[in-house]
Amino acid sequence: MKLLLTGTAGFIGFHLAKRLLDRGDEVIGLDCINDYYDINLKYSRLEITGIERSKIEYGKLVQSTIYPNYRFIQLRLEDREAILKLFADEKFDRVCNLAAQAGVRYSLQNPYTYIDSNINGFLNILEGCRHNGVKHLAYASSSSVYGLNETMPFSVHHNVDHPISLYAASKKSNELMAHTYSYLYGIPTTGLRFFTVYGPWGRPDMALFLFTKAILEGKPIDVYNNGNMQRDFTYIDDIVEGIVRVLDNPPKGNPSWTGASPDPGTSVAPYRVYNIGNSSPVRLLDFIEAIEEALGRTAIKNFLPLQPGDVPATWADVSDLESDLGYKPNTNIKVGVKRFVEWYKEKYII
Repeated sequence: MKLLLTGTAGFIGFHLAKRLLDRGDEVIGLDCINDYYDINLKYSRLEITGIERSKIEYGKLVQSTIYPNYRFIQLRLEDREAILKLFADEKFDRVCNLAAQAGVRYSLQNPYTYIDSNINGFLNILEGCRHNGVKHLAYASSSSVYGLNETMPFSVHHNVDHPISLYAASKKSNELMAHTYSYLYGIPTTGLRFFTVYGPWGRPDMALFLFTKAILEGKPIDVYNNGNMQRDFTYIDDIVEGIVRVLDNPPKGNPSWTGASPDPGTSVAPYRVYNIGNSSPVRLLDFIEAIEEALGRTAIKNFLPLQPGDVPATWADVSDLESDLGYKPNTNIKVGVKRFVEWYKEKYII
């Protein structure tokens, strides 16, 4: 099938692009390549898939030198005219929107960026799907939408009306916008609430990258909430497997859905939301211990209080994704952390 995959210079998008290309799909990758973190890492990911940095020019399609079924374009999601032209010219079968302004803490200082990319940009994606016969839109949501929820594990059938960061609010907004387009125009949409994704080629602003770098340099690491954190860390290969299964299976309306007792995770429209996580939360201190073991070094820990916008624990109920599509994550934390550390040393340690 022919897909638009946004965010292909990003962590998850890069891995997903390789998986789709290797199985023979025709992919157009899109990314704005902003400077939220090191752009050299983003360009390195693109070069792995045959997109040469020297050939990238804003708004121009670049052919991969490795994959004949891959082209890339640098665009901002909020560039309405260019996004809608791309949809009209290419006539995609399916779209996977992973591009977004990420980061909970960054949203506290840069709120307008989240409205531009995550709200206005997502509207352009929806409009492109609406006017060009796209058969399925899958898009990145986030575990952050659970906000003040305390019932564990987090379920897509729980109400999520109390986000505690603008980033989380923008992702909840994406789900609402997608439902509207599913209901009004019959576009199948699936939202994916990611839970703390980690692995090789991961983001430098994420804990695993920050901790590994600091420990190797003999610098202290910041451990928030005095270490009393739990995260449902999910290895990148398990995430990609889940996304592929979702892309291949557009949702249908739930015939038992009723407005008298509305289920937040489904709809009478062709709309679904899934948690995509490991369903096995890990204490932050145990996560750090796995990094120490992989590195053969002990971390210097700087214990700090819970940061604004952060939640003390996440735990994904993935039973819907498992029962509907056979999703079953199988990478434990020690294996996943070891693979990351091996990649980090190969890329950054001479």
